Amino acid sequence: MSSHGFKRGLVILHTGEGKGKTTAALGLAFRAAGHGLRTVMIQFMKSNTRTGECLLAQQFADLIDLRAMGTGFVIGEWSDQDKAAAQEAWRAGAEALMSGTAPLVILDEITYPLKAGALSEAEVLAALKARPEHVTVVLTGRDASDGLLEAADLVTRMECVKHPFEKGVKSQKGIEY
Repeated sequence: MSSHGFKRGLVILHTGEGKGKTTAALGLAFRAAGHGLRTVMIQFMKSNTRTGECLLAQQFADLIDLRAMGTGFVIGEWSDQDKAAAQEAWRAGAEALMSGTAPLVILDEITYPLKAGALSEAEVLAALKARPEHVTVVLTGRDASDGLLEAADLVTRMECVKHPFEKGVKSQKGIEY
């Protein structure tokens, strides 16, 4: 790593049906912060700023800028409000990508608004290509498109083998949020 970022920024994609995509991205933010590197994390689906990651990021605000900008997980049809929130989150993410002031930019759960057509995949792919060389970007979410898979330097597909939800265990503070 150079003093202002990575020698060569990467496009990292965490996708698949399994749990751990956001968690893995947060691990990278934590690792970068340990080296004094800033991270901007834009959450496209989450709106709750009382998650464990938001609460911790507030304590490291000089290194981790985490913004939960969604309306919550959208089941079914996307409303105009859901689409507008996704577009505002994308503007913030694109600004972070292009400014180069944060060497690590995480676009958490971006695959959902892309799949719903709330964002232009061509615009996202163009920004990934045009970002400053030292900026690494992490994309997360299920059902990554072929375009995202092709654009990525590193792809990890999370596979769910077993999940406590199947036994009726609800989401737990500190595990899922």
